[in-house]
Amino acid sequence: QVQLVESGGGLVQPGGSLRLSCAASGILFSIYRMSWYRQAPGKQRELVASIGHGYITNYADSVKGRFIISRDNAKDTVYLQMNSLKAEDTAVYYCHADWSGTKYEYWGQGTQVTVSS
Repeated sequence: QVQLVESGGGLVQPGGSLRLSCAASGILFSIYRMSWYRQAPGKQRELVASIGHGYITNYADSVKGRFIISRDNAKDTVYLQMNSLKAEDTAVYYCHADWSGTKYEYWGQGTQVTVSS
């Protein structure tokens, strides 16, 4: 059974930092592209950042220079370091795994990030 379990969300003040983690099980983690998506109330889910099995990264323009995605294949875990957080970063953040060229993709349950003073 495949599981993606996110952690690290919470309430933070504007300008603060949070580190999200997503621990995977039930998949051969190293071959999957791992991504973070987010969905704010009333908005569509959007891609925040992704990292391929070759460690190539991709970021949404809105988070470039502030967020860093990384992965540890030995721990089957992907991270999202979020710095200089803004109110508009408030959303539920979802971990996503997909095996390029196949039908295999999985979602985590989401973790809430709230940026507010």
